[in-house]
Amino acid sequence: MADRRHSVFRPCIDLHDGQVKQIVGGTLSDKNPNDLQTNFVSSKSPAEFARLYKEHGLHGGHVIKLGPRNDAAAKEALDAWPGGLQVGGGITDANAQSWIDAGASKVIVTSYLFPNAKLSLDRLQAISSAVGKERLVVDVSCRRRGDQWVVAMNKWQDLTDMEVSEESLKLLSEYCSEFLIHAADVEGLCQGIDEALVTKLGEWARIPVTYAGGAKDISDLELVDRLSHGRVDLTYGSSLDIFGGQLVNFEELVKKSKRM
Repeated sequence: MADRRHSVFRPCIDLHDGQVKQIVGGTLSDKNPNDLQTNFVSSKSPAEFARLYKEHGLHGGHVIKLGPRNDAAAKEALDAWPGGLQVGGGITDANAQSWIDAGASKVIVTSYLFPNAKLSLDRLQAISSAVGKERLVVDVSCRRRGDQWVVAMNKWQDLTDMEVSEESLKLLSEYCSEFLIHAADVEGLCQGIDEALVTKLGEWARIPVTYAGGAKDISDLELVDRLSHGRVDLTYGSSLDIFGGQLVNFEELVKKSKRM
């Protein structure tokens, strides 16, 4: 029997006002900016994190622009590792190719796909055509509502008409090569992953998936691997020592990931 795929660690660079930060996901709001809860603001540049990930061969990490005034910082990261990082935040069919040209391996899209909080198949087809399916990641970050997960847009503030389900992921996967899924309710809290969501993603998704939200221990990588049968990769944020956390050592996590 062939060896099954194993979950791996996928790194991130979250940008807010041009700085690398770790934010409690549910507090990021245009309407109530004073509600923002920040776990960490780095004195290091985006390029330094990009070079760190390059040094360790951590391909497929994501650079997320959380709001305006982040383009220069994102381009700085891409310049440090051309072809090694994905970029998301404000991506549309009009600017997607320019980010590929700037060095992004793939572009990540969410809010653009949901005008008036409703999925636009036309927009999905347009951006997929603009850069090609293999260069497109659809971000279906979500919030839990009862026993369902609903895609959230505009920095996870607004719920859309799309439930994260086997049916919706099948539809989206016709136009993209990968999914990025933040569990916004647990993002930045370091209180554990959404195990039920990870389990479902392992059942539903037929293309690569990266899950982010709540990872607090190196053993969470093995947990995600077991729950998803190796079909879902894991991002660590606020728990990592490189982001001021005290729960997970970056070097040990990288070694663990490469042994999986």
